[in-house]
Amino acid sequence: MGINKDQVEGRAKEAGGKVQEEFGRLTGNKTQQAKGLVNQVAGKGQANVGDLTEKVKHDLKKP
Repeated sequence: MGINKDQVEGRAKEAGGKVQEEFGRLTGNKTQQAKGLVNQVAGKGQANVGDLTEKVKHDLKKP
């Protein structure tokens, strides 16, 4: 199976959200913590869409 744009971007967004959340936690900024959590969820969703797309492509190629 390959890797697609949604998988890469989603996982990058998820990782960035983790950093943003932790930064918010360290600085006591609840808004940054919340934005980080939102980005993590959005990134995970986008990565899951990419994973599903690849699975469907792979399954369609099976004889």
